[in-house]
Amino acid sequence: MSRYVISLGGNALGNNAEEQKKLLKYVAHAIYPLIEMNHDIVIVHGNGPQVGMINLAFNESPSTPLMPFAECGAMSQGYIGYHIQNAIQNIMLERHIKRPIATVVTQVLVDEKDPAFLHQTKPIGSFYKKEEADELSLKHGYTMVEDAGRGYRRVIASPKPVDVIEKESILSLLKDKQIVIAAGGGGIPVIQRNGELVGVDAVIDKDHASAKIAEIVGADELFILTAVEHVYIDYNTPNQKALKDITLKELDIYLEESHFKKGSMLPKIEACMNFVRATGRPAVIAALEKAVEAFKQTSGTIIKP
Repeated sequence: MSRYVISLGGNALGNNAEEQKKLLKYVAHAIYPLIEMNHDIVIVHGNGPQVGMINLAFNESPSTPLMPFAECGAMSQGYIGYHIQNAIQNIMLERHIKRPIATVVTQVLVDEKDPAFLHQTKPIGSFYKKEEADELSLKHGYTMVEDAGRGYRRVIASPKPVDVIEKESILSLLKDKQIVIAAGGGGIPVIQRNGELVGVDAVIDKDHASAKIAEIVGADELFILTAVEHVYIDYNTPNQKALKDITLKELDIYLEESHFKKGSMLPKIEACMNFVRATGRPAVIAALEKAVEAFKQTSGTIIKP
């Protein structure tokens, strides 16, 4: 038996609740072979589009008070966790397998002095036209930026995870052979101030949170499931090349040559490298539809020490 941490992107979960439930049926089928083999499993999911929609709904409602961003993150953990639980529970019922599964509302400690708070870069929520983005910026004071030619999105701070507050609960659930959904959306970002934990307006990158969780729980492998089958250099050019087996030293060279974009593949690679350096164990970046093959290390980009 092995212990796996699996990171799912928020953009892969659809644009509304019904679409998300349909897509998660596929995710459940992809993860099921690991359940059948009785492996330990921790699932971390993104929430960029979802938490942005929750926050915007409160902002646009004339009859409800504004909701702090940390609380919006907690709400997204709840309903996305419910959908993941439900999808996995249904496939286990179909296959006549019984295994407990739980979502942990997870706080993740960040450093109040993290420079990310001075330079907001994390896109959240929906895409907008330039005129709509300007109106939101004027009305709510949002920082809006153009995102990869797809429109304008709000950006907020994305500090690095320092620790996971509920780590003992996660470890206890794993010891009891429960499937765990944790650090949804990268976790609810909290800082320590005057002896208390205080929620802050930020989004922790879910891949960095996944790497931190994987390190804490002693994962044998970290899997980041995304939209492409491999990491590529010279992406979308005639010289495009898929990376399959690669070492940290080789990746360092590609990082120096700026092959990977900040808003897409770079944080995934950095998170995997952090995990591999900290543990000496492999990390895999692969396509969600090739998850079963990735778990067997026959698909995806395998990063090794």
